[in-house]
Amino acid sequence: MHSMTGFGRAEHATSTLAARVEASSVNRKQGEIVVQLPRAYAELEAGIRKIALAKLSRGRVNLSIQLEQAEGASDHIRINARRARALEAAFTELSDVIDRPVQATSADFLRTPDILEFDQESATTEEASAAVTPAVEDALDAMIAMRASEGQHLHDDIEARLTILENIADEIISHSPSVVQHYREQLHRRLKESGLEIDLNDDRLLKEIGLFADRCDISEEITRLRSHFEKFREYLAMDEPVGRPLDFLCQELNREFNTIGSKANDATLAQLIVNAKTELEKIREQVQNVE
Repeated sequence: MHSMTGFGRAEHATSTLAARVEASSVNRKQGEIVVQLPRAYAELEAGIRKIALAKLSRGRVNLSIQLEQAEGASDHIRINARRARALEAAFTELSDVIDRPVQATSADFLRTPDILEFDQESATTEEASAAVTPAVEDALDAMIAMRASEGQHLHDDIEARLTILENIADEIISHSPSVVQHYREQLHRRLKESGLEIDLNDDRLLKEIGLFADRCDISEEITRLRSHFEKFREYLAMDEPVGRPLDFLCQELNREFNTIGSKANDATLAQLIVNAKTELEKIREQVQNVE
């Protein structure tokens, strides 16, 4: 079991470029890959997304990729002449507007974006890919390792809470037979208090008790609960992504407990249902973070 929360960082350098990659992931129902890399190498994005989606099924993954000249590689600075001339022209126009000379200094040219640029375009897309791909894979592997570690904690917590739910279900099963007996005693007491002496074997009384027993019968719900518990543990034992089926099973468990609660007509059973739904909600919160 893997969590959908994780982080990984990796670097890889070739003779021309050095790539630094940070991979982070958070919860999402579907798989979503966001790639941030220099515009000059935007065509690498499709391949990077394909690598990530092959390793992950759920979660929003952000890949931040930085590229720079490798140590020892020759640096090239490119001057954007158009921007430089535009800045100079702007200062000339400003001088005319305020009617006094204003000149651009070297600091103005350095502060203006994209006038002086390291010419990373001297590296080809293939060279960039050779640096980026291994770094992306290593960063993703580190992130997945963290997701696996977090997933083990989720697994242990969910399994412990599932045991609590099973114990509550056992208490419900043990108590449910006494509900009809309690109703029978309560009905007879009310009849007696009202001054109506009716034999406990009276057909009308037996029919009423039988109808009540049929209305509050929870044997089908208990059978489905046991089936859901068994399936839940099967999914917990799997190595593949199980977030979606576990979320579905949480909904089904909630449905069965709701039905039992509506049939309960008993204070003890009602309290057990409240306890079960409280514990189930904690499981659902954890399952939301399972891949």
